[in-house]
Parts: sequence; C-alpha cells; structure tokens
Amino acid sequence: MADRAAKDALFAEFAAVGKALGSPKRLELLDLLAQGSRSVDDLARAAGLGLSTCSAHLQVLRESGLVVSRRDGKRVRYALAGDDVAALWQALRGVAAAHRPSVDAAGDAYLGAADDAAVGVDELLAAVQTGDAVLLDVRPEVEYAAGHLPGALGIPLEQLADRLAELPADREVLVYCRGRYCALAHDALRLLAARGRPARRSRDGLLEWRVAGRPLETSGPGCSGRAASAVSSTATWSAAVFDPALPAARPEPPRRRSRGGRGTPATGGTRTSSSA
Repeated sequence: MADRAAKDALFAEFAAVGKALGSPKRLELLDLLAQGSRSVDDLARAAGLGLSTCSAHLQVLRESGLVVSRRDGKRVRYALAGDDVAALWQALRGVAAAHRPSVDAAGDAYLGAADDAAVGVDELLAAVQTGDAVLLDVRPEVEYAAGHLPGALGIPLEQLADRLAELPADREVLVYCRGRYCALAHDALRLLAARGRPARRSRDGLLEWRVAGRPLETSGPGCSGRAASAVSSTATWSAAVFDPALPAARPEPPRRRSRGGRGTPATGGTRTSSSA
C-alpha cells in the first residue's frame, strides 16, 4: 500500500513549482527570460523592480527549478532551465485565457482593441520568403541579439520613429515582438500608421516561435540582421546558453525577516517602456 507521507512529499514538490508561478512579477520575469538570458540588473530594469526585489524573485524561481544562474565576472546571469519552462508559461496563459473571461478584457485594456488583420505564421513566412514583406523585430537590442526570427530587421520601438528610412518603401512591413501579450508590436503599428506606413502584426511572437521549435538567428547587439547565424531555440535560451566553464552563482544567504516583512519578494513595481 502506498505511503501517504511519501505521496504528500511528492505533491509538495509539484506545489513548489505552482507556488513559484503564483506571482505576477515572477511570471513577467519568466516572460523576459523566454527572450534570452539576462543579468539581474537588466531584468530589474525591464520589469520595473528594485534590484533586491528582483533578486529575491529570481531566487524563488531558481529554488523551484524553473531558472538557472551563472556568474559572469561580477554579474549574475539567469536563463530558463529549459524550453519546457517556456512551454509551461505559454500553456498557463492559454489555460487562463480559455477559462477566465476577464483575461480578454485585461488584454484589450493593455494592448488595445483586437487586431483582426494579424498575420499567422504560415502567411508571415510566405510573405518574407517571396520578398513581398520585411519582417521587423521591435524588441530591445539585447533580446534581438539573443535570438530573432530568420531575416528579421531589428529596430527597437524607441528608435523606430528615427529609423523609418531603413524600412524598404516597396515592401509591406510585418511586425513582431515577444509574444501574443506583448504591447511593443501594437505600439509599433500605431506609430507606423501615424507616419503613413501601414503595417501588419504577427499574431505570434518570439515565445510562440521558440516553443514550436522553429529555428532562430543570433547576432551582435545593434546588428539589425547583419552577420546573423542560425541556431536552434534550445541552444539559445535554455541552460545550455551558459559556458560550462563559468562558475555557478553561489546561492545568496536567506534574508532575515523583520517585523515589517523586509527581505520578502514583493509583487509591485513601476512599469517601464521595456516591460511591454
């Protein structure tokens, strides 16, 4: 007969992962790490968190096995523990959208009205391969450099208004960003329309592309598609992104709790433009 204590211990292991997912800010950190490995400093800025708060959230994710860390000089870099973590994040969003009616309303409030002209993967690939369209990645440079759709031109949203001349005038512009719930592509469409350059948005982004196992390219920061090399998603975003010669980051000692609760992860944070 199976032992009840052993079963409880097993389910406690599963619950540890669920508990780590039970924070909006930790989910946002997973969303950012789905784009590529990042330092704690970069993640804190992108998520609108203080450095100590961001570090505390990352420790929870690491202890649950969802992320890994490596020390790179004086900095600590984090990455998803595997592409299955990206798939878990995508699945969580899908379940929430399917069973919580309020998700659609929250999405519309954040992203704007639904875009009926959004382009699916097959149509996007066909347009790019025939040369009828240019694929525009409007994510930050560090994310573009870590991995982007093959042949994509990288122009961060905050630079787009000043770099419109780089977009071929004789081709349609297809825009993509981090994923279905990323606002960067929506904002880019509005900017392009205001400048007389109608464009369409990809329904999916880097997250969905990665989970589907499609090939991606990498390049140096600011290369805008030049000197790109094809790579697989697994080699780019999971724990394999780290050089095994680099020492693993030492776990930080537990924070001493004060009566005011200092040292515990918080869920708040100021939203910044890079957190879209």
